[in-house]
Amino acid sequence: MSAISVGQAVVLGVVEGVTEFLPVSSTGHLKITEGLMGIPVDDKSVVGFSAVIQVGAIAAVLVYFFKDIKRIVSAWFRGLFNHEERYHHDYKFAWWVIAATIPIVVVGLAAKPLIDGPLASLWVVAGSLIVGSGVMWAADQMGRHKRGEDDTSFKDAMLVGCSQILALLFPGFSRSGATMSTALILDLDRVAATRLSFFLGIPALTGAGVYELKDALGAGVSAAPLAVGTVVSFVVAYASIAWLLKFVAKHSFNAFVIYRIVVGVALIGLLATGTLSN
Repeated sequence: MSAISVGQAVVLGVVEGVTEFLPVSSTGHLKITEGLMGIPVDDKSVVGFSAVIQVGAIAAVLVYFFKDIKRIVSAWFRGLFNHEERYHHDYKFAWWVIAATIPIVVVGLAAKPLIDGPLASLWVVAGSLIVGSGVMWAADQMGRHKRGEDDTSFKDAMLVGCSQILALLFPGFSRSGATMSTALILDLDRVAATRLSFFLGIPALTGAGVYELKDALGAGVSAAPLAVGTVVSFVVAYASIAWLLKFVAKHSFNAFVIYRIVVGVALIGLLATGTLSN
């Protein structure tokens, strides 16, 4: 008996696709949705399922930014064999993404028992949504938005990459929210911050999905819900990416800040009244 049905997988795929790259916490929304559908949020197979369907959203990034990724990867390969190519920004950026992924991999493996256990609590999600919204608002106010994507440095990539750990440890904080906020504090403009968040998410989320696949399949989720959830996530995430890039080019993050606070407070109310079980 699968821990998640195909119908539930469709719903969770939509939630994942919409929220993965918006700074509102896909993990938090998945856990809330799972709770509302009566799915145990800290079940090993459910945690694995959530990580696996993220691969669909990552696939959407690969397709949407195919030309950029092809350019960066090509520059990296050329630089491996040509010394002059190593001065190219794309070559260096590829190495920065690799280096910036290492901290979250190390912490993810070391803290996995906590991440899959106590930190999977909906109370943690609620608190992280609210605290994270404050961080996002402050970052948007502090940032001078004067640096573009070509102005990013190794320091920028490492600091933004390390900020992903906040979302790993505190579901609800939002990986996108943490990375975008850090990039804004470093004075990157909103579009550059958003694109950097996308690129840094590719290895981290893909690795998490592959790593968790065995747990999802081995602990009670059949292949059909996994496949359906991943495909739905891909389709919805592609549309979400296109919308977000257009939105941040002309608007602040205030709408996301307000939304996160409303959801966080509502979740606390549902948990406190027993309407939603932790």
